[in-house]
Amino acid sequence: MKQTAAVDVRALSKQDTRISILIIGSLFFLFGFLSWINAILIPYFKIACELSNFDSYLVAFAFYISYFVMSVPSSFLLKAMGFKKGMMVGFICMAAGAYLFVPAAMGRTYPLFLLGLFLIGIGLAILQTAANPYITILEPRERAAQRISIMGICNKGAGILAPILFAAAILRPTDEQLFSQLPLMTEAARNAALDELIRRVIVPYSVVGTVLLGWGLLVRYSPLPEIDTEHESGEVAAANMDKKSIFQFPYLILGAVAIFLHVGTQVIAVDTIIPYAGSMGVSLLEAKVFPSYTLFITICGYLTGIVVIPRFINQLQALRVCTVLGLILSLLIVLVSGPVRFLGHSTDFSIWFVVLLGLPNSLIWAGIWPLAMDGLGRFTKLGASILIMMLCGNAIMPLVYGHFADLFDVRTAYWVLTPCYVYLVFYAFAGYRIRRWPVVARN
Repeated sequence: MKQTAAVDVRALSKQDTRISILIIGSLFFLFGFLSWINAILIPYFKIACELSNFDSYLVAFAFYISYFVMSVPSSFLLKAMGFKKGMMVGFICMAAGAYLFVPAAMGRTYPLFLLGLFLIGIGLAILQTAANPYITILEPRERAAQRISIMGICNKGAGILAPILFAAAILRPTDEQLFSQLPLMTEAARNAALDELIRRVIVPYSVVGTVLLGWGLLVRYSPLPEIDTEHESGEVAAANMDKKSIFQFPYLILGAVAIFLHVGTQVIAVDTIIPYAGSMGVSLLEAKVFPSYTLFITICGYLTGIVVIPRFINQLQALRVCTVLGLILSLLIVLVSGPVRFLGHSTDFSIWFVVLLGLPNSLIWAGIWPLAMDGLGRFTKLGASILIMMLCGNAIMPLVYGHFADLFDVRTAYWVLTPCYVYLVFYAFAGYRIRRWPVVARN
């Protein structure tokens, strides 16, 4: 297959560079919108499809497990087709997943919804694999960290809007009365009411699918340059020539575990907060804003990082502060309780600690990534693929939470956060320094 020749980004005009950055920013907005909409889909499907806590968190599993499946194949796809054609394939996958919501809603078929979410995740995995290199190469490399923070703001800003806009599209002011009456209805009446409820997704996701196809065409024929990520510098290629396997880099493997746990804790903080608010008697129509609170706090963390790093503290110090703060907040969620009224909500005090987890979670990824990728040489691309694969933590950790929520209750289940943050503290203070695996003495 014939590819468009790679372009030296230094030869781009300022206008084309600005347009390219705007396109990549729009992609990160898209990533955030389609990812964080799961926060409202989980309680919505739980009601409409009559699911347990565990089953409802299969929404996150189906969506994020695609990163584990597709992260490595994505790189081969982009190499074979070129970045822009490859991204078009990603958009087509996402549109197909969105359109699957139509037959799934007509039959109230939960597995078909999960397949649609999986296809959307596959498309996003392709787009993320393509978008991340552009962040580094567009404009000077020394400003890449600043651009990463800006892209994070685009991502989380979309996440603030997604649950609110989706809830406005599918929920009605009378739904709380409907939800309270469902257990009292006859089976036929309940099925009819739930069929009407679930079919409200048809119009929004049909629009989403069409927008995705149009967005894909715009990117395909945009001035976004093709880039070459296959050739390494001589210095990078020569590094660690004595290493035979990626597993000879303990700090990378330990960092991959850290990424797995970090993204898992981040998605738990956002995707479980609506059911947690519901356990306090907060209606779904009111609780829909809580994920936006968490993501707003995350944006505050990004902005703080832009201001203080490296002017006042370095990236490693920021990582250590964030992991310790995350551990403290995770303990406060389960140990501190009491009624409070804040921002117009009457809740238990502990839910605001879940909201505040957005602050430490904002800078942990940016702290782990450079430590785990340091000095990999010719293993750099494979190392990056392994770290991206660990986004499957978003798929696994909510299921773990959901299992304990069914076994105990939705608050006790937050204990799963504590060992995660303990490990993150370990990596921030010691794990990243481990360059060789301990040798076990044999008798």
